[in-house]
Amino acid sequence: MIITAVNGQLPGPTIEAREGDTVVVHLVNESPYNMTIHWHGIFQRGTPWADGPVMVTQCPVTPGATYTYRFNVTGQEGTLWWHAHISFHRATVYGALVIRPRGGDDAYPFPKPNREETVLLGEWWNASVYDLERMAFITGNTAPPADAYTINGKPGDLYNCSAETYGFQVQSNETYLLRIINAALNTPMFFKVASHNFTVVGADAAYTTPYETDVVVIAPGQTVDALMVAGAAVGRYYMAASPYDSAIPNGPPFSRTTATAVVEYVGSATDAPPQLPPRPEYNDTNTAFRFFSSLTALVLPGKPTVPLSVDTRMFVTVGLGNADCQPEQLLCNTTGTRAPIFAASMNNASFLLPDAVSMLQAHYANASAGVYTRDFPGQPPVVFDYTADASDTAVLKYTTKSTKEMVLQNTRLIAKDSHPMHLHGFNFFVLAQGFGNYDEATATPRFNLVNPQERNTIAVPTGGWAVIRFVADNPGMWFMHCHFEAHLDLGLGMVFEVQDGPTAETSVPPPPVDLPQC
Repeated sequence: MIITAVNGQLPGPTIEAREGDTVVVHLVNESPYNMTIHWHGIFQRGTPWADGPVMVTQCPVTPGATYTYRFNVTGQEGTLWWHAHISFHRATVYGALVIRPRGGDDAYPFPKPNREETVLLGEWWNASVYDLERMAFITGNTAPPADAYTINGKPGDLYNCSAETYGFQVQSNETYLLRIINAALNTPMFFKVASHNFTVVGADAAYTTPYETDVVVIAPGQTVDALMVAGAAVGRYYMAASPYDSAIPNGPPFSRTTATAVVEYVGSATDAPPQLPPRPEYNDTNTAFRFFSSLTALVLPGKPTVPLSVDTRMFVTVGLGNADCQPEQLLCNTTGTRAPIFAASMNNASFLLPDAVSMLQAHYANASAGVYTRDFPGQPPVVFDYTADASDTAVLKYTTKSTKEMVLQNTRLIAKDSHPMHLHGFNFFVLAQGFGNYDEATATPRFNLVNPQERNTIAVPTGGWAVIRFVADNPGMWFMHCHFEAHLDLGLGMVFEVQDGPTAETSVPPPPVDLPQC
């Protein structure tokens, strides 16, 4: 099977940098498809044209064309990643982006590991993911579930293709830093290694207070840095990634299978069967919530802390609903009826990308008319009515350096789900999260204003809510969307428009000369 890959690799090459470096990547599109690359978690301060989401910050790089991404990684360290941000191409177009401390590995705020291993979790389809996305759209159906989950591009021994198993060796009593990335399109994962525990020390390239656990839970888009001591008996052990699916009832189908890799101790018999760890049930929301809600930030001198005053408060519902077939969905209405199909929305607004010019180009030229509107509601327009099929490219306009607080409230109209909401251009602080309907009176006293975890992607609890806070101090057009690719395709997104500051350094710069044009 032919896939779209980067430099002939799956996953694509790891990009390594040190804090403060400038990264330059030349995209040469030799595929037959339009392409863009998003540098997931990079703030892109002063380089908003390099962010990558198609039609938000750039037009696509067409087949045979090139584009050079240039951005700096000042003020960031840890594990991030890069991926295609168009159609379903990130199923195979992705890789790790590791930012090391400026002072070298001795500058980690935790004991220096003996070695490191990057672990990219993914999904695999035995079909063209581009064709799957197109067919899902024109029929109004969801794409079929993945045929396999993968670890570093390989599914492992529990699938029929047993020769495709990733493995790495460990030395007894050494400490390994696992850089875990969930690059899957639509599936949160439980991650375990048989007979081993972890100490989580980072998430989304932000250091955490050390957290001891035997399972890592990681939603699409998220990264987790975890120390693992090779302290088990000499032998061979399975690393396992299994699905966490909370969309019960009526959620899209998913594969109840497990990807494996082999952790092999030096000196172990190579023919010894690896031990398989016990895995949580696929719908074990208690385990998922315990992990997500237990992380706190490692407060370091000179690093940003949670802002205590708020300029704007928003209440935003996120979830799935129903809508009528659209005219361009050519196979959606073959029976002649108007049967509802899946749609997704934030505050009843289902997001549509423009098709003639990117939103950042329109913003820079002060020519938003016909490209986007500034009427995204800060509150749900109709409480408990999340089925509206109105579609728009709606944004929220903000002046620079204002503090936002957002309540993300899951809805359960069709199915409860844990939506991983990703914000481009910023990190945010997770003040609190819980189940049911958000109640300000009971939630506010629970806010962590001392050391809340810092993220760029939050898994909003299934059938529940999360409160995040960030400072909008980065001029540009910044996408916020669900990192389930199927939900983004259905409209689960919106854009923050952050206005220029008073100086050239606090304003959107002119576009690069090679910026792709539509």
